[in-house]
Amino acid sequence: MSKLSKYIIGAAITAVVLFLVWYFSNVVAYILISAVLAIIGKPLVGLIERVRIRRRRVPRWLAALVTLLVFWAFLVAFVSIFVPLVFDKLNHFSALEIPQMIEAFREPLMSLQEFIERTFAVGADQFSLVDSLTKQITPLLNVGVINNMLSSVVSLISHMAVALFSITFITFFFLKEDRLFADMVIAVFPKRYEANIARALDSITDLLIRYFTGIVAESMIMLTIISVVLLLCGMPVQNAFVIGLTMGILNVVPYIGPLIGAGISLFIGMTDPIAGYSATTMALIIIPTLLVAKGFDDFVLQPALYSNRAKAHPLEIFLVILIAGSMAGVVGMLLAIPAYNVLRVFAKEFFNNFRLVQKLTEKM
Repeated sequence: MSKLSKYIIGAAITAVVLFLVWYFSNVVAYILISAVLAIIGKPLVGLIERVRIRRRRVPRWLAALVTLLVFWAFLVAFVSIFVPLVFDKLNHFSALEIPQMIEAFREPLMSLQEFIERTFAVGADQFSLVDSLTKQITPLLNVGVINNMLSSVVSLISHMAVALFSITFITFFFLKEDRLFADMVIAVFPKRYEANIARALDSITDLLIRYFTGIVAESMIMLTIISVVLLLCGMPVQNAFVIGLTMGILNVVPYIGPLIGAGISLFIGMTDPIAGYSATTMALIIIPTLLVAKGFDDFVLQPALYSNRAKAHPLEIFLVILIAGSMAGVVGMLLAIPAYNVLRVFAKEFFNNFRLVQKLTEKM
């Protein structure tokens, strides 16, 4: 068989595989999510296995089952604690009148209005910041929009039942059989590449364990710090925990996540301030809290939890996140760093003779 025929056959097989991955994208997503959960749970499974009961080690299947139950316990606790808070806050916003909401921001808005008038020589009769914001906000914060959003969330939750069952079932076997996912991946490639794939998967497993356990720990620590500080400042429990949850989740999205989280936090705090506090005072409480928490995250948490997780130039990482964000939005930005490192591991294993690959993987 000529080289051209081999290339044509290889391209055809690749096209068929890519089509099947696209066609069964839901199943592929379940498998990948289960693989990530198995990676996160692998240290706990190993820890439970070392426990001895009557001089006998805990069997692997039982360690996997306990780990899976721990995952479910965290999920149920998270949903039961935070989801009612978020839904209640959404209902609170749907009941707000637009003039009432604008009034909460009147002081900073008036300062901004004066700045616009001085800078651009625009009179109050020509441009009103309050009127402009009222026109923009009114379509977004009416009861119909909020109710539709809540209905969409409820519908999404109902469709997640199959996904949760599937992911739970697959994750159990990935936890129970340590090499199952790796063997599935290796089986796709020719036998002569088995050693390369095995080395790459071992490196990727270690990398992803550090990354995803780091993300979970980082989110929980940020949630706790921000919520506790705001509670000590006198903020209602519901608002403090919703702000902490918002920052904890969005903080893991590089660059844009903390900015979006800060905007949502300010909106919550200034529209529902502590009794006796103005919107400006709330901003002066929330902004320094978030800045200090973010500084602690950047200079203490991330170096401790990730240990230079990317091992790449900051500009390189920024471009990767930018490309991933343009391709897949927020989800792409969240997964950009682990996906890029996975690609670099495979590139180093199979294409290390290329100068570009050598340059991109020299720190790995």
